[in-house]
Amino acid sequence: MIVVSAGYHHPVETREMRYFVAVAEELHFGRAAQRLAIAQPPLSRAIQQLERRLGVVLLHRTARAIALTEAGAVLLREARTALDAVEAAERRTRRAAADQPGVVLATKAGASSELLSKLLHAYAAEPGAVAVEVMLCGPGQPEGLLRTGRADVALLHRPYDTTAGFDAEDLHTEQQVVVLPAGHPLANRTHLSLAEVNTLTNLPLPRWPGRDGSYPDGPGPQVRDHTQLFQLIALGLACAVVPESLRTQLRDDHAVVPVPDAPPVTTVIAWPPHSRSKAVADLVHTATRL
Repeated sequence: MIVVSAGYHHPVETREMRYFVAVAEELHFGRAAQRLAIAQPPLSRAIQQLERRLGVVLLHRTARAIALTEAGAVLLREARTALDAVEAAERRTRRAAADQPGVVLATKAGASSELLSKLLHAYAAEPGAVAVEVMLCGPGQPEGLLRTGRADVALLHRPYDTTAGFDAEDLHTEQQVVVLPAGHPLANRTHLSLAEVNTLTNLPLPRWPGRDGSYPDGPGPQVRDHTQLFQLIALGLACAVVPESLRTQLRDDHAVVPVPDAPPVTTVIAWPPHSRSKAVADLVHTATRL
């Protein structure tokens, strides 16, 4: 059977995507309306109009709750990507028109500190170098800053970060270790497996926030940065598997044991594939030379 569609489908508007993302993330029309600073009735009408336009049901509604349909989950993922792209275009356009050229580099606070220092020093010595603003942020945030245009380039760490949709160059690969409280019975082991680390019920692994700021379920403590994490470990409240280079941030009340079967961590420098910035290209070139 051949089906021919003769109608014209109006494209989804940016406003509608923002409305839907708010509802899909809050799963509550009242909270979404408050977040968007609009009244609830027009928000409900906008979502219904969007469903009619697309010809699909995006939300399962009951008297007590709402939930995403499979189509709604797909639109949430695609709408986030599209809104990130719009936001990035706006920010990069404004930055391109700035009187003082510069590059914004995002990186996880405490990670790749030695590499970052060498990169900034080497780039500053290059002819035509511009000012580099370094944004130190929490785990998972550099990728988001790059996608939304808040940063021009970022140091990311696979497998914790994804480079999908970016151009990237690998800079450094290292093994991982488990950080334990000093004096722990396993602190003198030559190595531990991931399975052994996962069975340390008295020292749970930490929980890091996701892109939306929420924490996954689990027994481990909620952490925001490495300073907080390492203090919890010293107090005997957690352990953590981290890149070996973070040894330099540890104190005498920590112990480190290699974890050979943990996936290696690769530091990469990433940038938008459509970037035409000479400053970004020069910074990337300097990083790959290091």
